[in-house]
Amino acid sequence: MITDVEDFFTKGCGRCARFATPDCSTRQWIDGLMDLRRICVDMGLVETVKWAHPCYMHAERNIALIAAFRDDFRLSFMNPARMKDPEGALEKNGPNTKHPGIIRFTGNDQPATMEPVIRAYLKEAMTYAETGITAPKEETDLDLPAELLDALDADPELAEAFQTLTPGRQRSYVINLNGAKQAETRIARIAKFRERILAGKGVNER
Repeated sequence: MITDVEDFFTKGCGRCARFATPDCSTRQWIDGLMDLRRICVDMGLVETVKWAHPCYMHAERNIALIAAFRDDFRLSFMNPARMKDPEGALEKNGPNTKHPGIIRFTGNDQPATMEPVIRAYLKEAMTYAETGITAPKEETDLDLPAELLDALDADPELAEAFQTLTPGRQRSYVINLNGAKQAETRIARIAKFRERILAGKGVNER
């Protein structure tokens, strides 16, 4: 996976075999992606790479992430629970996502058209970062293994998806992970489970 932000805009994220090929999703959406990048940088956000994607930070907090897929490209807000969304621009990442937090684009011209809205939403998120306002954390009686806590802290999308799982599904992952004796095994299982968690499924669901 990439570690240099320039690679995303020239080659892709590096997560699949289409990396650095004409078939990479970033090639189809490059004009729109560059507009999103321009807006974020112009807002004074610090550009970095996290989870192999351009991540934009302010006041030492993650604000938004840019991603490209075959059918669309997106600006994902990292902590959307408090976002007001007056324009109705935010969508949920999936059916099991609790809070709408992404702006989805299906045309390269859309970021420029929506620039005032994007700027307003970024400013709102930046204000929360500046003032230290965060969404209230939901309590859980599950004894999450340290490796899972670390993974959730490092991956907001995974954390959001895990929080929306039913208690039974959450418990199925905790039981499975706690059954592994080695930390390395738990880390490997978490990576394997990621897509299943994002899909809202338990350990043994197909």
